[in-house]
Parts: sequence; C-alpha cells; structure tokens
Amino acid sequence: MNHQENLMKAINLSKKSIDAGSSPFGAIIVDQQGNVIGEGHNRVVLDNDPTAHGEVMAIRNACKNIGSFDLSGCILYTSCEPCPMCLNAAKWANISEIYYAADRYDAENIGFRDRVFYDDDPVELHRIELKSAVDIMQEWKNKPSKIEY
Repeated sequence: MNHQENLMKAINLSKKSIDAGSSPFGAIIVDQQGNVIGEGHNRVVLDNDPTAHGEVMAIRNACKNIGSFDLSGCILYTSCEPCPMCLNAAKWANISEIYYAADRYDAENIGFRDRVFYDDDPVELHRIELKSAVDIMQEWKNKPSKIEY
C-alpha cells in the first residue's frame, strides 16, 4: 500500500473541491487490495449541507459502491486531519486506519474552526424521557430479521 500516493489522490480531490467552489478537503477509501472504492471532496457550500465533508462524502460513495455500510478493513486517506464528526463517521463505518496530510492547526491557519470541536462541546443536551422511544427500540431489538451495526 503506497500511503503517499493515496494521500496525493486525496489532495488532488481537495484541489478539485476548491475549483468547484467549495473548501480544500478531499478523501478516498481504499480496500484491502489497494483499490480505491470511494472518493469525495467537501461539498458543504455546494450542497448547503454541514455534514458534506470530504471524508463523509468518501464514506457515502464507498458504501454505495460496495453495497454495504461496513467498511471493515478499509483505509481512509484524507487531505486534512478529520474533524470529530468525520472521525466518528469513520468509526461508524468500521474504518480502523486513517492517514492524513495537513492537520487541525493548518485548517485553523486558513480560517477553519475545526480545532474548537476537539476542545469543547458547545451544544447543550436535554433529555425528555418518553417511554414510547424506548419501546420502539425494544421492538427493534426483538425483531428476528434486524441488521445489527
């Protein structure tokens, strides 16, 4: 596996992203055989979607291409260190290895606020306990044909 070559593919996608009018972030997903199975670049501005980061777009693309939400054994290559959302999306996809070129401080130096998301959690969480929500979860748990994550 040529990590530098794969990182260059992600960096080239980050250039494609700025040429398209978005932010300089790109990513690819590579399977165990070294094949690129997914790619993406930042589309936040283009799609008016705050979750459309390059890594998330690459994960979506790879999952669509292989017909599964499970990317176990795959590697994520990204032009910049994943923000916490992208890092956790990779975890949900069962990606266990990530290689990146620039980091959160480089992103901060060009005006992005990624670093703040590593430092604190500005969102207030409030629980309103409703039994019906738990009942539906229990119904899913008891379903014999469910697909588990």
